[in-house]
Amino acid sequence: MKDSIRVPAQVLADRLNGALLDAGASAGSAASAVRALMHASRIGVDSHGARLVEHYCTVLRSGRLAGDPQLCVERRAAAAAVVDGGDGLGHHAAYRAMDVAVALAREAGVGAVGVVRSSHFGAAGAYAIEAARAGMVGFVTTNADSIVAPHGGATAFHGTNPLAFAAPSGGARPWLLDMATSSIPFNRVSLFRSLGLTLPEDVAADEGGVPTSDPQAVGMLLPVGGSDFGFKGAALAGVATIFSAILQGAVADHEMIRMVGGDDMKTPRGMGHFVLAIDPDRFGGQAVFEAGMQTYLAALRAAPARAGETVMAPGDREWRVEAERARGGIPLDPDTAAFLGLDGARTGVTVARKAGQ
Repeated sequence: MKDSIRVPAQVLADRLNGALLDAGASAGSAASAVRALMHASRIGVDSHGARLVEHYCTVLRSGRLAGDPQLCVERRAAAAAVVDGGDGLGHHAAYRAMDVAVALAREAGVGAVGVVRSSHFGAAGAYAIEAARAGMVGFVTTNADSIVAPHGGATAFHGTNPLAFAAPSGGARPWLLDMATSSIPFNRVSLFRSLGLTLPEDVAADEGGVPTSDPQAVGMLLPVGGSDFGFKGAALAGVATIFSAILQGAVADHEMIRMVGGDDMKTPRGMGHFVLAIDPDRFGGQAVFEAGMQTYLAALRAAPARAGETVMAPGDREWRVEAERARGGIPLDPDTAAFLGLDGARTGVTVARKAGQ
């Protein structure tokens, strides 16, 4: 494994913001993107964190993304709205969409918001967690360009199509699930290439559909469940496509311009997203919900564990990583560190190799 470079969070956030502004993003768009990227980098979702900034800068400069999009919100019903992202950074549109969903839920109990004319928005959990922080249950999904084989398929069809859920836990940290419907996100393949790591078995395949653990040979990903049980992940990918694309007339996975690796870096991709906020106060009540979450999570974490294992709730690992990184800095892969101009001589960051490597 290559050297691990650790950077203080504020130093990293400032560099990300500067890079996006230099590439033509407006202050508001850049702030939204940095907010989402730092969410991912803080909690250990490095595939969707700071390393994405180079790509975003590339497509801002090439003209695929509008640097200063004019977001438009159209309320369609008491509990439904659509946000037009103006072909800008997807983070900007997604945060606006969740703000609208929460406001609708305050009025109607539920707020469902679609997003059209958007782009890649990083980690879906960055937006779901905003609902939880507002005391609500949040759901966020998006589809993406074809990079995942359907179950039994020899070519890519679905995107990595994440599903994210968040809920107040009755404690300091929300319950948080943010998962790709592929075995791994493709950004992790890119990260492993940069770090010189080998992929786990049965998560990816080469151009011929043959499973491989070599990140350099990957031509497509496998759905959650792998070669034998991938019908589950493939069906969940379809859920994301239905909500994000088909429901609101956005672009489906197999029709979408590739995020990376294609020749066209100028045409907007027309991505769709979907966000949902649910107010527990309109159901069993906020106090009942949070008490129930506390009881449920306590019982879950107390469940007997196998030797050497710990039973955790969704989000437990992420909050532990966040605390560790608050103390020791955020690790960056060498390619991202080089792009941002981060080195020990200029920033005081630490460069260390993991034990045993």
